[in-house]
Amino acid sequence: MLKGSIVALVTPMHANGDVDWSALESLIQWHLDAGTHGIVPMGTTGESATLDTDEHLAVIKRTIEVVAGQVPVVAGTGSNSTAEAIHQTREAQAAGADACLLVTPYYNKPTQEGLIRHYESIAAATDGPLVLYNVPPRTACDMLPQTVGALASNPSIIGIKEACGDIERVSRIREQTGTDFVILSGEDAQTLQMLDRSAVGTISVTANVLPELMAAFCDNYLQGDKSGAQALDAQLQPVHEILFIEPSPTASKWALHMMGKIETGIRLPLLPLSAGHHDELRRRLEAVGAL
Repeated sequence: MLKGSIVALVTPMHANGDVDWSALESLIQWHLDAGTHGIVPMGTTGESATLDTDEHLAVIKRTIEVVAGQVPVVAGTGSNSTAEAIHQTREAQAAGADACLLVTPYYNKPTQEGLIRHYESIAAATDGPLVLYNVPPRTACDMLPQTVGALASNPSIIGIKEACGDIERVSRIREQTGTDFVILSGEDAQTLQMLDRSAVGTISVTANVLPELMAAFCDNYLQGDKSGAQALDAQLQPVHEILFIEPSPTASKWALHMMGKIETGIRLPLLPLSAGHHDELRRRLEAVGAL
């Protein structure tokens, strides 16, 4: 069900920080037209940490409505509160989400057994497919391969977005989970190497800005054209790099603003991209034909 280029969608905002619903709908339609294989509203890139629960769920519901079943919608419903994660997951599933993405509890720093109980509690209280999300640089919590293996035995838990930064982690997760478990890259710059190690796609920040190129890159690899994928990856790498020059989604949102897709809104404590990076971002976007 989940493979290829799945965009970790930014949440467009007006300059005052209000969600720009018209721009959100336009972005979603752009992705559908560009061949993006799936959409994640309200992941980290969607600024889930600074939208309140009502806004969070409203973005998910609007995304599901606009997508209308054309590609999978994987709703970001994770929290460092198990009860809140259950609430958001239930609401997203009721709205029609195809799956839910659940980041490891941030700041709490649970043990591996605590992680198992967290996810098992969510699975027991909800209905639809669940995707784990491991991103220790942001959460101060690393979900180990053995823990993923233990959770993969639960039929509701179908995959993981892995963003620990260790390419070899994919192979170790695969050893623990078997062939049917979905492994998705959470590090754009490492996606090619992760595909080589049995990942089946990516939940991508760069896809916000270059949806056609990211979709083509994944399509080439998954259809057996590795040399074509490698050539596209070489074009994408400079963009991957610049989009993380400041904490995501700072540069992605500024790139989309440069492209005329969204306004400059972003919520504190994040700020619009520093002026000193604007020219280099523009140069790299022009090099791949995005401007």
